[in-house]
Amino acid sequence: MEMAHGSGDRKFLPLNIAVLTVSDSRTEADDKSGKTLVDRLTATGHLLAEKVIEPDDCYRIRATVSRWIADPDVQVVITTGGTGLTGRDGTPEAIEILLDKVIDGFGELFRSLSFQDIGTSTLQSRAIAGVANGTIVFCLPGSSGACRDGWDKLIVHQLDARTRPCNLVEMMPRFLER
Repeated sequence: MEMAHGSGDRKFLPLNIAVLTVSDSRTEADDKSGKTLVDRLTATGHLLAEKVIEPDDCYRIRATVSRWIADPDVQVVITTGGTGLTGRDGTPEAIEILLDKVIDGFGELFRSLSFQDIGTSTLQSRAIAGVANGTIVFCLPGSSGACRDGWDKLIVHQLDARTRPCNLVEMMPRFLER
């Protein structure tokens, strides 16, 4: 499904996006999922704020993401990995406590779209998203296919100020309202 863009009345706004790969075994040399996200976000015109690989350790994940959400120059955080059901998968638990608001529709829609490709195996995904200190946070599964689908079908459109009828970029100035 193609997202509608305005007739030129809205301009693309490049965002600073940080990428975290959660893995006990991946390195920069073989991190296909992190590379997929970096390639896609930069090809779209966004800026890579930082890319980090952390092991499946709740506190290390939380520390890295906390640093980014405290940084006013980082507008978006995307994590890949650690969203499954094994004992080591703890990304949702590490991140949810940091969120001011959960974007429930993201996980729901991600699983719905993923169902078209992987069937009922999608129920094993605990993809989540939310807003923390005005920063948008997306947590994707660790496969490069999940990263492609998450970016291409959902995230890219919501991080584009031209997407109609609405997008997350236009909401950003209001995230910190009290």
